[in-house]
Amino acid sequence: MDYGVVSFVTDYSISPAELARVAEDLGFESMFVTEHTHIPASRESPWPGGAELPREYSHTLDPFVALATAAAVTTTLRIGTGVCLVAQHDPIVLAKQVASLDHLSGGRVLLGVGAGWNREEMRNHGVDPSTRFGRMREHVEAMRAIWTQDEASYAGRHVSFERIWSWPKPARPGGPPVLVGGSGPKVFDRVLAYGDGWTPIGRQTGDLSEIGDRIAELQERAAAAGRDRIPVTVYGGSTNPDTLGRFSAMGVDRVLHLLPSAGVDDVVPLLQQIAAAHDAAAG
Repeated sequence: MDYGVVSFVTDYSISPAELARVAEDLGFESMFVTEHTHIPASRESPWPGGAELPREYSHTLDPFVALATAAAVTTTLRIGTGVCLVAQHDPIVLAKQVASLDHLSGGRVLLGVGAGWNREEMRNHGVDPSTRFGRMREHVEAMRAIWTQDEASYAGRHVSFERIWSWPKPARPGGPPVLVGGSGPKVFDRVLAYGDGWTPIGRQTGDLSEIGDRIAELQERAAAAGRDRIPVTVYGGSTNPDTLGRFSAMGVDRVLHLLPSAGVDDVVPLLQQIAAAHDAAAG
C-alpha cells in the first residue's frame, strides 16, 4: 500500500516545493493539494466538516502552480489534486493545464476530481449547483477527448466544441488517472462511468468494516461492468500501524495523510512520524 500526503498549501504554510522535497526524501509516494478558487464571504453553504470554516480554505494556492513547483524539485513523487473542482473550470483550459503538468513532470499527475460543496462558489463561476455532477462528468470526458484525439470534438449538454487542436498531450496515453472523490450513494456510478479510481474521505467512511464493505461492492460492480480492479485512495488516513495493516488487507491502494497548513517546524516532524508509522506497518 502506498502512502502520500494531502495539504491545503497556503501563502502562510510550508511551501509546496519544500513539502515535496521532504516527502520524497522520506519515501512518500505522492503529494496532493486541495483547491478552492475563493471562499464567498456570505458563508451560506454549510461546511461538511463542522460549523467553523478553517482559515486555510480561503488562502489556498492555485493547485496547478503549486504542483508545478513540486514537480520541478522532485523526480519520483507523484503529484495530484485532492480534489480539483472541475465543474468550475473551462474544460479546454483545464485540459491544457493538466496535460502541460503531466508532460513536464514525466507522467506523474493524478487528477482527483470532485463536484464541490460550496454553492455560492459555484454560482460565482456561473455554475448552477444542480448541474455540478453532470458538468463534472462532461468536463472529464471532454478533457479525455482533448488528451487522446489530435483533432478533438465533444458534444454534451454543458460542453460542446468541434475539431480543435491542443498540445501538449499528457505523457501517458489516455491522460492522467482520474480519481473520483466522494462517499455518497451514487459515487460508484460516477467512478464506473468516467473514473479510474475512487477517493473516499476517511471521516465520511465510518468504521473500517464499512469502508471494507464498500470497497468490496465497488470491485464487484467493476467486475460486472467488465472493468479491471479499481484502485482506492483513502483521503485522511490513520497513522496507527494496525489500522494501516487493515486498510491494506481490505484493498486500499493508497492512504493520504492530511497535513496542517503550518510551517516547516510543525510539518516536517509530522512527515517523519507518518513515514515511521508506515515502516512499522510494513514490518
